[in-house]
Amino acid sequence: MTATTAQLKQRVVDAVDARRDRLIQLSDTLHAHPEIAFQEFKSAALLCDVLAAAGFAVERGIGGLETAFRAAAAGNGHGPTIALLAEYDALPDLGHACGHNIIGTAAVGAALAVQTVLKDLPGRVLVIGTPAEEGGGGKVILVEKGVFADVDAAMMVHPSSYTMVTRGSLASFRLDIEFNGRASHAAATPEEGINALEAVILTFNNINALRLHLKGDSRVHGIITHGGSAINIIPDYAAAAFSIRSPQQAYAAEIVERVIACAEGAARATGAHLKTKVTPGYASIMPNITMARRFADNWRSIGVEVRDPQPNERMGSTDMGNVSQVVPAIHPYIAIAPEGTPGHSVEIREASASQAGHQGLINAAKAMAMTTVELMNEPQLMEEVKKEFAASVKKANH
Repeated sequence: MTATTAQLKQRVVDAVDARRDRLIQLSDTLHAHPEIAFQEFKSAALLCDVLAAAGFAVERGIGGLETAFRAAAAGNGHGPTIALLAEYDALPDLGHACGHNIIGTAAVGAALAVQTVLKDLPGRVLVIGTPAEEGGGGKVILVEKGVFADVDAAMMVHPSSYTMVTRGSLASFRLDIEFNGRASHAAATPEEGINALEAVILTFNNINALRLHLKGDSRVHGIITHGGSAINIIPDYAAAAFSIRSPQQAYAAEIVERVIACAEGAARATGAHLKTKVTPGYASIMPNITMARRFADNWRSIGVEVRDPQPNERMGSTDMGNVSQVVPAIHPYIAIAPEGTPGHSVEIREASASQAGHQGLINAAKAMAMTTVELMNEPQLMEEVKKEFAASVKKANH
């Protein structure tokens, strides 16, 4: 007798529950040993070892990235390929203050659960390990290398202080600026110097003046990466890095040019020579509403309350946006801390290994497993997902 989708979904929920203690231990181990972008050697190895031990075919170092991986398990016959994306990089100094230990473990947990019913499902389930979300753009590189070429749909779940499934994200660019001036004694002959640090400071002041004239949902933020070597030397070299973000890629690119103009004005005022480097960052996410609705329904079916995005919802950026431009994708959020708790904070770091974080992990794994079952077992649903994606791409390109 062929199992129904509802029966298969209940089986994967039970499978996650059966692995609860193992998954929590895995997540807490990642949390206790944070590794920053492109340095996640132990974290990636740990996730790969768990999947390999369960019988997944694991490829390590995919896309030219040492800490990226792909683990596959095949079902019964031809069908869609569903990718569950794992992140596991931490933040410098703060550790897992964005909860990526939960993201990576939830993807593995969902895949292990789906594996238990694969004999009743057509297609394949993948776990794609994606390093360096925090600034390195691992998914951007993997997209460019064709890692998602045979994927029909992709999903991941991110910890937060609220639970929702259709929140957007900001497109982003990175701008690096360097000023070269002329060194001189800061007390005896300052008039002989050209102060590169002053040029950087003027750039920040010019950007502050610019902000009034930017759309309210756009962001420009940066740091000084080099400000001089000694207090008694006029700095002959200074540098800064900026992240420039907006919901619209084209408007973000326009802001980049305006920020460069701020730096050019500073260069002219100080006499320093300016050099700039623009690096395209993350695309804005294009959530697949058909998938998102099913995901939300699955969460509600296990008692998770899901809220809709609020008007003027605050957003960050994610390289999942780049994935969503090439395959149907969703990037839901699961609450692990009181609403309003800021991301990239000590509070989120602590929550990522708390009882609330553990429950968020389990709920994330369950909903991903349930939604994967639906996508693999219901051809009409997969057709609707692809139809919506094609329409969204066409709209975005026009």
